[in-house]
Amino acid sequence: MVKSSKGFRSRTRGTLTKEVRERGRPPVTRYLQTFEVGDHVIVRLEPSEPRGMPHPRYQGRVCVVLERVGRAYRVEFRDGQKRKELIANPVHLARANQGGARA
Repeated sequence: MVKSSKGFRSRTRGTLTKEVRERGRPPVTRYLQTFEVGDHVIVRLEPSEPRGMPHPRYQGRVCVVLERVGRAYRVEFRDGQKRKELIANPVHLARANQGGARA
């Protein structure tokens, strides 16, 4: 048997696949969005932009913005009792709903 590959994007067929009408590059505003320190953001991976992409295991995580690092952001979240930090470009982040209602 052939050994299965364990690359960065392995086992992400569903996670990193876009719907038919969403294919291609995202709008420029997704690249230019800004966040303030303390904002809550969701990791939403943009499959067409590999630069600054966090690992796919963190897709859907709600994080808090710690600081800006160049054009990217350092974000933090809790994984059980551990604090973990990611560095992600803004195209891979989405503003979290701050209201009480859940989508």
